[in-house]
Amino acid sequence: MRLTYEAALAFLYPRTTAIKFGLDTTRALLAELGDPHEVIPVVHVGGTNGKGSVATLIADAFRETGLRVGLYTSPHLVSFRERIVVDGIAVTEEAVAMWTARLQPLIVERGATFFEASTAIAFADFAARGAEIAVVEVGLGGRLDSTNVVRPLVSVVTKIARDHMKYLGDSLEEIAREKAGIAKPGAPFIVGETDPDLVRVLSAEAARAVAAVDRSASADIRLVPPAARWEGALGLAGPHQRRNAAVADAALAALPARWRPGPAAVRRAFAAARLPGRLDRRGRWLFDVAHNPDGMDALVTALRAAPPPGPVHALVSILGDKEWPEMLVRLDAAVDRGVLTIAPSAEGRRWDLEWLRRWLERPDRPPAHAQWSLVPDFRAALDEVQRGAGTVLVTGSFHTVGDVMEALGLR
Repeated sequence: MRLTYEAALAFLYPRTTAIKFGLDTTRALLAELGDPHEVIPVVHVGGTNGKGSVATLIADAFRETGLRVGLYTSPHLVSFRERIVVDGIAVTEEAVAMWTARLQPLIVERGATFFEASTAIAFADFAARGAEIAVVEVGLGGRLDSTNVVRPLVSVVTKIARDHMKYLGDSLEEIAREKAGIAKPGAPFIVGETDPDLVRVLSAEAARAVAAVDRSASADIRLVPPAARWEGALGLAGPHQRRNAAVADAALAALPARWRPGPAAVRRAFAAARLPGRLDRRGRWLFDVAHNPDGMDALVTALRAAPPPGPVHALVSILGDKEWPEMLVRLDAAVDRGVLTIAPSAEGRRWDLEWLRRWLERPDRPPAHAQWSLVPDFRAALDEVQRGAGTVLVTGSFHTVGDVMEALGLR
């Protein structure tokens, strides 16, 4: 059956509501396509925050050496095609439609989720476009994530923070155990986390994960020193990106010599790196996809380190399953006005308007620095937040950033 791109997305998107852990379905989809993941060398990047930045930096360093590089990241901002990129060029609409049509019967038969199907499509596209190496970002967790079908050259865990607790566990230690499940025999396991207790958990779980695959193997665990920061030129803004770049550099240094970019290539790549939605300034607009308390801390620290032109007005929409009261309290200290709204693409996961109203009216809420208002209509909120602003900060989720970029005609 032939599909259009629009029909392919209409088939895939309803499957975003399903979360399924386990690798069997992904393996079945990939087998249908000839197991492309087994012939492409991979760097596998996990962690709570920073993994998109680290994956991008690693991919850019490979490109700087002349390699043809596939990059699989999630979620996207504006277009599904952003998730699957080879040498900076997104997958075509025709390819998405073709691979979806090819897999459609098996997707239905196996009850495959959106992410399982997307992962299979990514590897098929990488192989079809001749990618020589791929950088693959974990979707959710690690141990049972669809991307964990790979046998990587190097695995990376950037850092551990609270997010997706419904699926990964309520404690940081539980989350760390899931993240460490991407460790594999024969592949250095790079740990960017700095908390000693979490480093011990990651190391122990990585050793177990490796032994589960090969009892005779031992985990090659390499810790990025807590004080390590990238000291060279860096295209990504914010103090936290210097730590991300140090983690990316450690991962590149751990590669086999055949794949390892030289120092000059790494410096050029890091200096030129760009990643939409990460402290991403466009005129007076500033976009950042901070979507959990740790991410909001990084954003606030960056705003304090390099204050943007004021007044700073924030347009904020956070998914309902996130720790949004804590996030708003942290953001409040760094902005002058905040407008809370609902990102259209987050409709199925939106935060509860009545809870928001009650929270704003609570007399025991922490004293606010900023003036906050609730404007549920997205277009009205977009107009309102701009009034009198020197900088308009858009944050709270990938949905929020993507929807505003789309409304403004940005990519």
